[in-house]
Amino acid sequence: MSEGKTTRVALIGTGFVGTSYAFSLLNQELVNELVLIDLNKEKAEGEARDLNHGLPFGAPMKIWAGDYEDCAEADIVVICAGANQAPGETRLDLIDKNTAIFEKIVTSVMKSGFDGIFIVATNPVDALSYATWKFSGLPKERVIGSGTILDTARFRYLLGEYFDVDSRNVHGYILGEHGDTEVPIWSHTTIGSRPILSLIENNSRAKGELDDLFVNVRDAAYHIINRKGATYYGIAMGLVRLTKAIIRNENSILTISTLLQGEYGQNDIYIGVPAIVNNNGIREVIELDLDPNEKEKFHHSAQTLRKAMEPIQKYE
Repeated sequence: MSEGKTTRVALIGTGFVGTSYAFSLLNQELVNELVLIDLNKEKAEGEARDLNHGLPFGAPMKIWAGDYEDCAEADIVVICAGANQAPGETRLDLIDKNTAIFEKIVTSVMKSGFDGIFIVATNPVDALSYATWKFSGLPKERVIGSGTILDTARFRYLLGEYFDVDSRNVHGYILGEHGDTEVPIWSHTTIGSRPILSLIENNSRAKGELDDLFVNVRDAAYHIINRKGATYYGIAMGLVRLTKAIIRNENSILTISTLLQGEYGQNDIYIGVPAIVNNNGIREVIELDLDPNEKEKFHHSAQTLRKAMEPIQKYE
């Protein structure tokens, strides 16, 4: 994926998330080719035409509606297809129906001769990233879930708002399931290099307010879904950020879903953790020194995911 080389992204699923990702990608001048693949070919064709009409305002790029054969030359395949989370539904409620959909998608992609990197965005993202890894047979480094990249962004945004500082100067992570058992890592959260726990050390009111702030991070999707039906802009930007880290070989640290093999005391599970991302995929998992409470909550999150992932076992 060096400069001067044609870079192709194949996007599977042209729903709200997929098309928001495509539009964000168009604005970033990041890839040369974008192919849109959807069961509804007419929808993909309509989206491709609409996106192409923006090209006179941006950088040269080839955008078209294609099929799985177009994945053969793709550097990255981004999967946004699947059933959406409905009001009152948790992400884990989607696991059975979306695993069946993914078996067909991933098998079709691999039949094309694809030998790049998968990015998985469909929920429940941790379980479906694991399923993609199993179905594809690719090394774990080359199957990446969006994980808690959006939760971490929400966390940083709300902390920036609370302390009235630029959210880009807030550093912290949400780990665990992209869902109801995710864990805020307060012990490693800083603002301008100052540990947040020291900033609120003797302020019980602030501690309570920050606990409420995390609840708003965790439940953000429910609030948005109840108001507008789906979330898509934030995750689309997160997916483009991840795409950029891969294509530009950035060695960036992002909280994604990846396979743990002993890290954080966990094995054979995809879950959200900070990792170094470059053009080979996952270079390295960053293992933070969690405090005892955070370790316990992370373990609980992993156990919840394991239980939920049982339906995937029948496909193995």
